[in-house]
Amino acid sequence: MKKYIVFFFALLCIGSAFAQGFQVNFKAPGYTGGITYLTYYMGNNFNIVDSAAIGNNGTAVFKGPVNLIPGIYAIFFPGKTIRTEFLVDKEQIISVSSDTSDIVNKTVVKGSKENILYEQYQKIAASKGKLIQKELNAFRSSTTLEDSLLHEKNYTTYNNELNAYREGIIKKQPNSMMAALLQAMKEPVVSSKISVTRQDSIDSYNEYKMHYWDGISFMDDRIIRTPFFLKKMERYYREVISPDPDSIIKDIDYKLLLARSSPEMYKFLINWLTDEYINPKYMGQDAVFVHLFDKYHSKGLTSWLNEKQMEAISRRAYMLMANLIGIQAADLDMLNTEDKSANLYSLAADYTIVCFWDPNCGHCKEEIPRLDSIYRASWKQHNVKIFAVLTPENKANVKPEWTRFITDHNLGEWTHVYKTKEMEDADYAAQRPSFRQLYDITMTPTIYLLDKEKRIIGKKLTLLQLNELLEVKWNVAASK
Repeated sequence: MKKYIVFFFALLCIGSAFAQGFQVNFKAPGYTGGITYLTYYMGNNFNIVDSAAIGNNGTAVFKGPVNLIPGIYAIFFPGKTIRTEFLVDKEQIISVSSDTSDIVNKTVVKGSKENILYEQYQKIAASKGKLIQKELNAFRSSTTLEDSLLHEKNYTTYNNELNAYREGIIKKQPNSMMAALLQAMKEPVVSSKISVTRQDSIDSYNEYKMHYWDGISFMDDRIIRTPFFLKKMERYYREVISPDPDSIIKDIDYKLLLARSSPEMYKFLINWLTDEYINPKYMGQDAVFVHLFDKYHSKGLTSWLNEKQMEAISRRAYMLMANLIGIQAADLDMLNTEDKSANLYSLAADYTIVCFWDPNCGHCKEEIPRLDSIYRASWKQHNVKIFAVLTPENKANVKPEWTRFITDHNLGEWTHVYKTKEMEDADYAAQRPSFRQLYDITMTPTIYLLDKEKRIIGKKLTLLQLNELLEVKWNVAASK
């Protein structure tokens, strides 16, 4: 099986439009050598910006010709097991002194006003966090109702105090980076209303979805270099929003419109969405990737991508355009086993299974007989027909094995077709797309399901998925 994976997202934000440059002076008391790393958050990972050797005096200097993109940064001490974190915003000449004996209380950041508030927050959050965890552990080990109630009360008190402190920063310092981060960290409130009816569940979901991005500004580049934004994106597009491609497309166009004034956010969104939907997790979502190509990549709106990346995106998009769910399948004009003309659209059926296979493929040898068994046992009586396409390029050598396999497994009720090398060469000379491009054939067997009008209603299906999809279609038709 061939997979198309392009790591555009991994190359995100390696530079900035600002040319002033940055310098971070780092002092690590007690260290007289070793390599230290300046990094920034990207989801669960830390991306390295620069590395520097610590001198005999315990200092190191990170320096670059372009500004750092604002966000949360971390310096890793030699050994990469201990780090100290700080904020980077407009001020780009910063000094950080940190002692591994007490990172929270013995870290001093100079040259950045934002870090005064950040240091205060870290200390208070660490202190309250210990108390909260202590009460949580005590609650879990409580042996009496009285103890449980006491520790639950203490836990709630400390948690409320921490939340009140956070809200105080947001209210008193609304323009600070710390306030923006705290706003963005907020989780949408889940309705406490018990859902009784289906409509109740729908209303709760819509409310949660409507408030999911409260506190996040897609016009703020600083949010992307945090430990929570990527997680929030992943959860939203994988769990919250409807998997329907039209819903996703409408949503991402709106977000990208907002982000156009924030170049790093825009770049982040395009790169991540491209990676997410170039190999979608749900059938039909490849339409989102094709939309991204049509509206953004092909229009020159992703100029940061190199030629190789653009070539990979374009090639993949053209492989998908002709086989999106809901569109009319491309006709296939081929030859049958008797070398007579046979085409897909001449096959009259309520549902047509188009199967691309190779008699020398080990998986095909198992699946093709199973496909025929299910067809004879169930699908045939519903006016389902099978149009089977031979895929290997060297047809002359494989044709005897192909016809022998058909005979040996009694597959005579299918329409079996192929194209000669001369026919494929003629298509290439006339710049006509091959059936492999039209149907995105990167593995065998590949199975499509078409309706009566030859519209694609299922693609790259397993036999189980194919059977389930047909069952759903028949049940819906029977209920009308």
